[in-house]
Formats: sequence, structure tokens, C-alpha cells
Amino acid sequence: MIRPEHFDRLCEALPFLRPILHDPASPPAQDFARGATLQRVPAGATVFVEGDECNAIAILLSGQVRVHKLSETGREITLYRFEGGESCILTANCILSRHQFPAIATVESDAEAIFIPAPIFRDWVNRYAAWRDYVFDLLARRLALLMAVVNEVAFRRMDARVADFLIGRHTPAQAVLRLTHQQIAGELGTSREVVSRILEDFAASGWIETGRGTITVRNAAALAAKARG
Repeated sequence: MIRPEHFDRLCEALPFLRPILHDPASPPAQDFARGATLQRVPAGATVFVEGDECNAIAILLSGQVRVHKLSETGREITLYRFEGGESCILTANCILSRHQFPAIATVESDAEAIFIPAPIFRDWVNRYAAWRDYVFDLLARRLALLMAVVNEVAFRRMDARVADFLIGRHTPAQAVLRLTHQQIAGELGTSREVVSRILEDFAASGWIETGRGTITVRNAAALAAKARG
């Protein structure tokens, strides 16, 4: 149960709740207070694995969750991440369609979330326009992200994707990236051996320097050019 004194904070993090919670004594607000719970989830926790029943949906107030897919051979790829104010559209889809979860969701940084049981979430989507709008907005944004992932995997060279991945994490103040070859492979949906070979080529060109669990960017401009190519 969520206490009404928490409503202001929740509305600040999740503006779509304002029409529901503007009057703590209203039936929608009372429904929310009784049906939802506020929980903390530590980094490293697994929220769902493939095949799980989705018995609740989590809407994050803080922290970050990674949703990824794991193949039978052990190869993985990141589908998307979600942060404060966001939720997992795969969870929403599973609840509304009553299907099992098709991926893995893990907490990457300590999270605080609103948990809503599946039957209550389905009821709210049917009864309250604000919940429907929130789910449709999530669907639109996540579908665009997943289409981008498909485009990357299907049509873009892996060396360009690795270069783009490194540039995306590099800043002038952070030239040393704490990344393993396996982590990069897991993000991009390829094998560690492929990533290692590409990084060796980048190092031979003088663009990066690799160490134990680290990659130092030496020539960001060259990596950016490779990413564009």
C-alpha cells in the first residue's frame, strides 16, 4: 500500500499520475493507494527470466533495469534499458496478453519502483485513460528502440557498431572505459572472439589501448569516423 503523503513525490517522478492522484480522496487515488506498493530492488537482482509469468509490473522511480535476450548458445544482446519514470513494455504486453516473459530483466543500479499486481494493472488500463496513454506511449518509444536494434544487427558492420559503442561511452573526462570484451559482446549480440578481434585491429591502428578490464580511447575522431562508416 502507498500512503497519500507519497503522492507528491510520485507525481514529480511520474507526471502521468497527476490526473489520477490530484485528489487523494478520489476513487482512482484510493485505488492506487490500495493496489500499488513502493519497493526497493538492489543492483544485480533479476526481476524476470524468460518464461516467467508476469504477476506484476514495475514502474521505476530511480535506478536502471536492463532487458536482454539470451540464445541457446549463450550469446546475448541488449534489447533496451529503462530508468526513472519508465517501465518495461514487455512486462506490460505480457500482463495484457497473459503471455510469458520473453527475455531477461536485471537491475543494473539500485532501484526504487512502484509495483502493481497484474490483475489491478489490467483493470486500471481498462478504466483510466491516463494508464492507457502511458502504456501506448511506452509501446511507441520501445518499438522505435527495438527497430533500431534490428537495423543495427541486420544492416550495420560489427566494427562500426563496436566503434559507435565505445564513442557512446567515451567523454573527454573519461577516456578510460571499464569494459570487458564479454560485456561489449553482450550489448551488441555477438561473440567475445569477434569483439576481441575488432579491438585488436583498433589497437593496432592506435585508436585504443586495451588493458585488463579497461579500454583507453586514444583517437576518438578515428573511432567516430569508423562508426559513421
